[in-house]
Amino acid sequence: MPSEFELIRRYFSKPTPSAVLGPGDDCALLAPSSGSELAISTDMLVEGTHFLPDTDPRQLGWKALAVNLSDLAAMGARPRWALLAGSLPEAREAWLAAFAEGLFACAARYGVELVGGDTTRGPLNLCFTVLGEVPAGQALRRDGAQPGDDLWLSGQPGLAALGLAQLQGKTSLPEVLAQRCLAALQQPTPRVELGLRLRGIAHSAIDVSDGLLADLGHILERSAVAAEVLVGQLPCLPLGADPVLARECQLSGGDDYELVFSAPLSKRPVLAALAAELDLPLWRFGRITGAAAACLTVLDENGQSLPIDGKGFDHFG
Repeated sequence: MPSEFELIRRYFSKPTPSAVLGPGDDCALLAPSSGSELAISTDMLVEGTHFLPDTDPRQLGWKALAVNLSDLAAMGARPRWALLAGSLPEAREAWLAAFAEGLFACAARYGVELVGGDTTRGPLNLCFTVLGEVPAGQALRRDGAQPGDDLWLSGQPGLAALGLAQLQGKTSLPEVLAQRCLAALQQPTPRVELGLRLRGIAHSAIDVSDGLLADLGHILERSAVAAEVLVGQLPCLPLGADPVLARECQLSGGDDYELVFSAPLSKRPVLAALAAELDLPLWRFGRITGAAAACLTVLDENGQSLPIDGKGFDHFG
């Protein structure tokens, strides 16, 4: 059986031309670009909590990195480097080869170099640390929302949660929709380009990992503002899905990795043009209403207030 270091060399060692020193020493050495701040984030994916035991390893390799890059996107940072720490129950080389293929496909798509990490024996657990760069003072943050801002959302949240419901046997979707939802769940697209373009436009931003309303709530809390969400201005629910479940997935489902952001009314034409340029729907679905800290009102299509209990995923809830 290959040793730990042989497995790393065989599956996870690639050239790292942008690093001063890449894998193979006690630390990697990195030189940030002049005038940039480092944005650093880490996320863990645990078998049975974040992915099912029979998840395709290539898709898992992509997703494990992509969900971390989504955090960089939410702050307008350009991805540069990543480190991977993982525990594996056994060294299954076919599994590792497929996982590495997906990982490096995602890394190549977004210009990321894997510069280090660690492996050990244990339950399947994958933890990425990602580093990106953003010009000093230009990072998007959660604490910048201002009264009067529009609320915006990218893509079509809720598909990933519908895909999970399909896998868990909680719903039965038409084949084409099921494939679309499973793709959203298993191979998400971090909105890196959108995040970069929102610098200087958005006042605040966050990615949707735990549910639209839950993650919007983090912006409201950090910015000490109130907001109003208009359900009728969210994306149309997918045809063929149970509308009650689809709406629940849209408002509270996790794993979307779309961006929610606030921006002044004056940026509406700019954002409409950006949506067309990126070929990415941007939905204006509410507004920041005032300075009442973390107060969220959700109105249905008829302007009636909706209850928002259980509004997102909580690992310890």
